[in-house]
Amino acid sequence: MSDQTIDYPKLVEHALRHVVRDTLTIVAEQGLPGRHNIYITFLTEHPGVVLADELKARYPNEMTIVLQHEFWGLDVGDDRFGVTLSFNNVSQRVEIPFEAITVFADPSVEFGLQFNLTVRGKVDEDPENETDDHAAEITSIPQPEAERDVTSNEKSLENDGDGAEVVTLDQFRKKS
Repeated sequence: MSDQTIDYPKLVEHALRHVVRDTLTIVAEQGLPGRHNIYITFLTEHPGVVLADELKARYPNEMTIVLQHEFWGLDVGDDRFGVTLSFNNVSQRVEIPFEAITVFADPSVEFGLQFNLTVRGKVDEDPENETDDHAAEITSIPQPEAERDVTSNEKSLENDGDGAEVVTLDQFRKKS
């Protein structure tokens, strides 16, 4: 019998990335229902990300896009999605592999996922992640204020911690 173990954190991360893909597929087919708005933060230098040079220069590490009012041509594939967004009134196409996503959130329903990633063989700077490159967290995002209307695709996802809950998979990991 093998000494290998089942990599549950990797399986959970894979399943949660399917939630992202399935959600985007619904949005591509039916549009955003109600007051839903989706924030997607991704690593701009991740292999496979297609982004205009001026946007890469402006966001050299990480960028957050918002799918709410102005987005077109959302196409979802098995391992990536593409969408056209307006940046300073200029339409730009972006393509993002699901593996490049670090945060996926829909504040309108207090839902969020946070992924810890390895980029080109490097683990995120957090020392707690030095040996684990497959981890995901399910985050409860506070309900946005009613008068707040996010219309810019360039705004960053902000979470001031008011009532946010983070459930991490670390509690289920075998201690070394």
